[in-house]
Amino acid sequence: MWWCRLEEFAAEVFAPLARCDQRAKGGLYLRGLLLEGRRKSMQPMAERLGVDHQRLQQFMTSSTWPVEDVRARLARLARRAVRAVRPEVWAVDDTGFPKDGMASPGVARQYSGTLGKVGNCRIGVSVHALSDTASCPLSWRLFLPESWDGPGAAARRAACRIPADEHHRPKWQLALEMLEELAGTGLRPAVLVADAAYGANAFFRHGLEDRHLAYVLQARGEMTAHREDAEPYRPPYGGLGPRPLARYRTRTLPLREHVLAAGRGAGRSVTWRKGSKAAMSAHFVLLRVRLAGRRPRPADDGTIPLTWLIAQWPEGEAEPVKYWISNLPADIPAKDLVRLAKSRWRIEHDYRELKTRLGLDHFEGRSFIGWHRHVTLVSAAHLFLTEQRNLPKVLSRA
Repeated sequence: MWWCRLEEFAAEVFAPLARCDQRAKGGLYLRGLLLEGRRKSMQPMAERLGVDHQRLQQFMTSSTWPVEDVRARLARLARRAVRAVRPEVWAVDDTGFPKDGMASPGVARQYSGTLGKVGNCRIGVSVHALSDTASCPLSWRLFLPESWDGPGAAARRAACRIPADEHHRPKWQLALEMLEELAGTGLRPAVLVADAAYGANAFFRHGLEDRHLAYVLQARGEMTAHREDAEPYRPPYGGLGPRPLARYRTRTLPLREHVLAAGRGAGRSVTWRKGSKAAMSAHFVLLRVRLAGRRPRPADDGTIPLTWLIAQWPEGEAEPVKYWISNLPADIPAKDLVRLAKSRWRIEHDYRELKTRLGLDHFEGRSFIGWHRHVTLVSAAHLFLTEQRNLPKVLSRA
């Protein structure tokens, strides 16, 4: 029964592929990822499947099947599966892949949250659909450090078959490109969440606003803002050039200072999830502020829009321990705002299962397209497991 369901699932995932042999090899690779075994690189998988490993290698590295089409189909299947359990938010994050040597695409000495330090690794950026009980990656991009650009990297790029139009781009830009690609297939998040590496980046926030996307992003206490009641004024206009933007007579303060000025007593206890053993609650201070910094985004009238500031301030702490910012409406209930801020934990659950059970970081090939194909098919295997776990819940709601 289990293998029959896998065959049906693989037929859906690989339906965009024109050739039947490619669809068959895709299903074979999925089966290899799901079989028990510590290593999920091609040779160990081929041994467990009882096939020649070159059959898998050819499919992953030199075959011509379009990973973009499979990725788009997978995103639609993932969203359907997650929404069957509960309407989802999307999360953006990145994860490290420790590597020996410098020949694999994207490998460099760089900081990785997975390692908790600077190390030899490559980094993948991903977008996930998630809820409290289900989640799945929707898309991936391999981050290329600056050392992979320029004449000095030409030989390495050629060996890894990196396309000529693929160059170094910041992680936040890769995330926006994935959101744009998913929107092109008709998929958009209700709300997007991300950690402070993305939330503190004004370019990323502006990119979300330009795409009319709601967000709840982790922030840093040193980010600056005006008070909610800060009064704007317009400098005199001399008649030449663009009209000057509104300015504020009050000085900006770090987010931390805004919350400290309000005091812990201005907050409340909020329960954002009821666990199996105990409800998950904490004390939060919620304020409205006008984000400043070097790149504030003015509204049409030149003023800085109001933004939610959410601060988690546990009892006994001298100051808050976490901060978030959000462009959600002013009338959103506090419990919903906090629940969204706290929903990003599922992506860490995804990374752990993708790596420990499905071999996300076991790919040993050195081709750029091979890496993207591997992470896409690992995501497909993860989605299959998610669907099987949640099938009783889906049927009970039908």
